[in-house]
Amino acid sequence: MTKMMALLGVALGITACSSEPKPAPAQLAPSVSQHVPIGQLPAIDLAQLLAHTKKLSSDEFEGRAPGTKGEDLSVNYLADQFKSVGLKPGNSDGSYFQKVPLVGITPAPAPLVLKQGTHTQTLNWKDDVVAWTKHVAASAALDNSELVFVGYGVVAPEFDWDDFKGVDVKGKTIVMLVNDPPVPDPANPDRLDPKTFGAKAMTYYGRWTYKFEMAAQKGAAGALLIHETGPAGYGFNVVQGKTGEQFDLVTPDKNMGRAAIEGWITLDQAKTLLKNAGQDFDALKLKAATREFTPVPLGTTASMTIKNTLRTINSRNVIARLDGSDPALKSEYVVYTAHWDHFGKNADGIFHGAEDDALGCSALIEMARAFTKLPAPPKRSILFLAVTAEEQGLLGSQYYSVTPIYPLAKTLGDINMDSWNVHGRTKDMTLTGYGASELDDYARDAAAEQGRVVHGDAEPEKGFYYRSDHFNFAKQGVPALDLASGVDYIGKPAEYSEQIRKQWTDTRYHTPLDVVLPDWDLNGTREDLRVLFAVGYRVAQADKFPEWKAGNEFKATRDAMRKSRN
Repeated sequence: MTKMMALLGVALGITACSSEPKPAPAQLAPSVSQHVPIGQLPAIDLAQLLAHTKKLSSDEFEGRAPGTKGEDLSVNYLADQFKSVGLKPGNSDGSYFQKVPLVGITPAPAPLVLKQGTHTQTLNWKDDVVAWTKHVAASAALDNSELVFVGYGVVAPEFDWDDFKGVDVKGKTIVMLVNDPPVPDPANPDRLDPKTFGAKAMTYYGRWTYKFEMAAQKGAAGALLIHETGPAGYGFNVVQGKTGEQFDLVTPDKNMGRAAIEGWITLDQAKTLLKNAGQDFDALKLKAATREFTPVPLGTTASMTIKNTLRTINSRNVIARLDGSDPALKSEYVVYTAHWDHFGKNADGIFHGAEDDALGCSALIEMARAFTKLPAPPKRSILFLAVTAEEQGLLGSQYYSVTPIYPLAKTLGDINMDSWNVHGRTKDMTLTGYGASELDDYARDAAAEQGRVVHGDAEPEKGFYYRSDHFNFAKQGVPALDLASGVDYIGKPAEYSEQIRKQWTDTRYHTPLDVVLPDWDLNGTREDLRVLFAVGYRVAQADKFPEWKAGNEFKATRDAMRKSRN
């Protein structure tokens, strides 16, 4: 236990990532043996897929929040299904469960009070500010903490970028913009510089999680993000979902190294704050997109006290195993992941989480069933991992990635299932972070057998590669594949994809309206799952491990891991 907790303590400090790599030129996937055409692989049963999804997202499961009746129902359902299709328990203790120690922190509503001389600006809980503390303590507070605007809060040496410029913000509250700095291209100011950050594509520097980590690194007392729907990738209503209980991993320092108060404020309140401080939001934002930006003291103090209700639980990852057929290779693994959790229920209703990610867990079950229908198992073993607390910050997969049941040095790759097309067949397939690793080549070749093409994110500015469970495997060096819906729907107008993405983001994402709808068409889901089946099967049969592409930010970690293994 001591060794595990030490590993967790190290792992919680996340190294910032460099710009997302561009897609590599077309090349054949690594050599594989027993290459079965995709059309000859076992099919995915759509009726079963829909039945599991309806069950997991039903009122009975109460939104599948960790530490609730919904967790018990969810993990037991998944374990029973894995057992019924013939998979072995995935844990060395003979069970289908890996305990994940979590602390639940429920903040009491509290206002944020900003003072500028004799002027007081009060931000109301939930309407104007959503804040919390990750400190495992009865309370946390800001007491007249000086506010400093630090632009995007980014330190990226590889881009010669430092928003802090040596300014000491220890004990102060930093105010930041979300996403990466949108740096204009010197050759064409109407577009973004392709050599700085990810141009339009978000890098990890743009993620809100990175910005709170930077606040902790700098010793800030508080960290406030200015919410903008476009750069964040979701509306403030999604942020407002974080006003109830939040979980974190149990760590040795009880999170006391983090800023005392972290949170978001609305754009309107941020503009008022800056105006009262004699600043203009638009002008500051433009300046923040340049290397010349320096932190701006706002002559304002922040006060807020958050009182916590605490509880500790052992949540559970669910893991099952299909043993490989080759005695020399069965101790090597391909992992499929999905997350079983969602947001539970509150005064707004039950957060059913049908697309996000009951459908992914259903896919995990039916993918496992399909693997058992092969004439013989693949050479290497296949793991099916349903993780907890993804919605709380990818906690279940983070825990597995730093306390793995099976060595990561012997894990060939992770194939994640957390984004779904429920609107019919497409001519294409989207891979977030396309071009990152040779897993993308496998997916490209499998999709081509269906007459489909593969491309990168339709919305790269939203940073999806850093927003789901595969990312924790990637951080530890394991190549990771993450699929998203295609955008070229068969028989639909060109604008259809954008319309349904907007409708999802604006009305159903992380709301009680994420339910199974009568017009779902899972034929596109089935085609996507057959590609993912082919990828996992062919990787498990391959002559060598898949690699990260040259220049990828995770390649050095993987290379060091494999070197130490050898």
